[in-house]
Amino acid sequence: MLDTLRPVTTPELIELQLHPAGLMPRSLAWMIDMAVRMGITMALGVPLSALGRFGGGLLLLVYFLLEWFYPVFFEVLGDGATPGKRSLGLKVLNDDGTPVGWGPSLTRNLLRAADFLPVGYGLGIVSMLLHREFRRLGDIVAGTVVVYRDALGGLPAIANAPALAPEEPLDRMTQRALLAFAERANSLTPARQEELADLVPFLADQGRGQHGAARLIGLANYLVGRRT
Repeated sequence: MLDTLRPVTTPELIELQLHPAGLMPRSLAWMIDMAVRMGITMALGVPLSALGRFGGGLLLLVYFLLEWFYPVFFEVLGDGATPGKRSLGLKVLNDDGTPVGWGPSLTRNLLRAADFLPVGYGLGIVSMLLHREFRRLGDIVAGTVVVYRDALGGLPAIANAPALAPEEPLDRMTQRALLAFAERANSLTPARQEELADLVPFLADQGRGQHGAARLIGLANYLVGRRT
């Protein structure tokens, strides 16, 4: 199966094109992470073996923590990527494009026990091959997706301007239109900017003290979270 693009709109109305990763890169990332965990366990096994049964107990505890919480730690605190995923250019996100948190990460990793059944991640592999976004069972339940890092978009490239809060709520279509205008503004002449701004009379009372294109760009800066 070929990887596909998945368009999403974040809660901040930022358009992203997510590129879900397929079975092969995810398998390679898993093998790298497994090698890292084994290396840590073996490195600690030598000194801990000198402590007898107490050291053996500590080694089992280390193995448990690495097996279940190593991926959670890196996914939440490492920008969605374990060392293996980072080396393959992958990361874990919520399916709306936002960073993964503790709850979803714990869910997707604890459900690796189900994905492993009946042996060798059999159910997980079947689920990935049948799902158009290559999600294993843990991803489906947790609402997460593994994507290529370089496929992510960022903030709209709008000109920095003093943010202007709307005096009344704007519907989603209006917000998108404002962002689209602000993204294109730098490629338009001032006259053309004002001509387009005159087409939105319903914003005439939004942001007293500013007019035309400057008013629209100020509103767009507010929509993307700029507050200065």
